[in-house]
Amino acid sequence: MQSTKLELLTDLYELTMMQGYFKTGNCEKVVFDLFYRDNPCGGGYAVCAGLQQVLDYIKNLSFSQEDIDYLATVGVFEDDFLDYLKDFRFSGDIYAIPEGMVIFPHEPIVKVVAPIMEAQLLETALLNIINHQTLIATKASRVCYAAKGDGVMEFGLRRAQGPDAGTYGARAAVIGGCVGTSNVLAGKMFDIPVKGTHAHSWIMSFPDEYTAFRKYAELYPVGCILLIDTYDTLGSGLPNAIRVFKEMKEEGHELKGYGVRMDSGDLAYISKEVRRRLDEAGFPDAIISGSNDLDEYLIESLKNQGATITSWGVGTSMIISRDCPALGGVYKLAAIEHEGEFIPKIKLSENSEKNTNPGNKEIYRIYEKDTGRVKADLICLEGEVFNESEDMVLFDPRETWKKTRLKGGTYTMKKLLVHVVDKGKVVYESPKVWEIRDIRAKEMDTLWEGVKRFTNPARVYVDLSDKLYDCKAKVLESLTEAKY
Repeated sequence: MQSTKLELLTDLYELTMMQGYFKTGNCEKVVFDLFYRDNPCGGGYAVCAGLQQVLDYIKNLSFSQEDIDYLATVGVFEDDFLDYLKDFRFSGDIYAIPEGMVIFPHEPIVKVVAPIMEAQLLETALLNIINHQTLIATKASRVCYAAKGDGVMEFGLRRAQGPDAGTYGARAAVIGGCVGTSNVLAGKMFDIPVKGTHAHSWIMSFPDEYTAFRKYAELYPVGCILLIDTYDTLGSGLPNAIRVFKEMKEEGHELKGYGVRMDSGDLAYISKEVRRRLDEAGFPDAIISGSNDLDEYLIESLKNQGATITSWGVGTSMIISRDCPALGGVYKLAAIEHEGEFIPKIKLSENSEKNTNPGNKEIYRIYEKDTGRVKADLICLEGEVFNESEDMVLFDPRETWKKTRLKGGTYTMKKLLVHVVDKGKVVYESPKVWEIRDIRAKEMDTLWEGVKRFTNPARVYVDLSDKLYDCKAKVLESLTEAKY
C-alpha cells in the first residue's frame, strides 16, 4: 500500500487550538470519541471501514520543513510553536473497532487517549477517513445484500468525488461485499481483483457489431463478456454474441467466465429473454451482467421481477452513496485526566440525542447464545466486568422504561474496541481487504433479518451500563446546578 503524508489534512482551528494548548502549558491527557448519530441510508447498521488508512496516517504523522515554512506564512503561528511541530510525533493510544464489523449509532468507532494537543490534531483527518470509507462500505453492503449472492462489481471511479474517493471508495466497496473493481490503482494498492469488459465505443469503432465482438473474443477468449446494447439488444446484439460464442466453441476454445452485459433498457424483461435465448443456443452457463445506474432498491426490484441477471455492475449510486452522501460522524471530548483519574466530560445540546456519553469507555456486543445474533451493544466505563452467567437488565438510555432482561447463560459478550496504537506505535496489523470482506460477511450473519431490510429496519439498541448511566446523570446534574 502506498503511504500518503496527511499532516496538513486538517482544519486550521485544530492547529490554532494546538498552539493555544501549547502556549497555556496544557498537556493533560484526554479521551476523544469518534462516533456517528444516525445509520446511513436510513438503514439499521453501518459497516466500519477506514482503519488501515488511519494507521498509515499515524505512522507518517510528522511535519516537514516545507510544512513549517508554509505554516509560518499563514500569519497566526509563533516561532516557538512551529519549533515544537518540527519534532512532533503522536505519542498516545488509539482503540478502534476493526474494519468489517457492523456498528451502530453513538458507540465509539475510534477512541483516542493522548495529550490534548495530539488528540486535537487527529480530529479532522480521522473524521475524513472514517466517515467516507464507512459510508461507502455500508452502501456496498446494502447493494450486495440486495443482490442475494450474485457478484457485484464496483466501477464508480469516473463518478467518484476525486481520485482518493474513487480509490479508497473501491477498497471500502470490496469490504462491503463487492467481488472486484474497475479501478486499476485500487487493484494495485490493495490487492483487489480488477475486472472489466469493453465500452460502446469499442463496438462503434468497427464497421459492424459482429466484427467488434469477434475481434474482442479473439483478444480475450477467457472471461469474454460482450456488451450487447449498443444498437439493438435483442435484434442484433444478442444474436451476434451468440454467433461469436458458437464460433469460439467450434474452434476449441473452452468458454470460461463468458457472457453478455446490458447497460440500458427494461432489464427485467430483457434479461429473461436473453436467458431464454442463450439457453436455447446451448449456453446455459453464460453470465448475464446488468448495469445502468443501479442501487440496492433497483436491484431488489429487479430480483423480485424475476430478472435473470447474475452479475451486477454498480457505479455512481454506490461510490458516492447517492441517497446519503455523508455519514455525519463526530469527534467529541469525553474525559480529561487529573491526578491519574479520568474526569468525565459531556457536550450538551438542546436536542437530547446530541448529548454525548462521558468518560473513558469500552463497548461490549451482546449475542443471543442459541442463535449468535446481536441482542444489543453495551457502552460501559473502562474496567467494568460482567458475568455472562448472571441475569442482565438492558434499558434504553433515553427511554428508560424500555427494558430487556437477559437470563444468565443465554447470552455471550464480546469487547469491540481493539488497542491499535500503543504509546504512538502502531501495534495492529490490518488484515487484507479480502479477509476484511469475509469478516463483514460473518458480521451480517449476526444481524436479524429485520435489521437488514431497507424500509423501516429493526433497531439494534445501544445501551449504557448502570455505572455509565449514573455517571452521565451526575455530570448533567452538576452542569445544571452550575447554571443556577
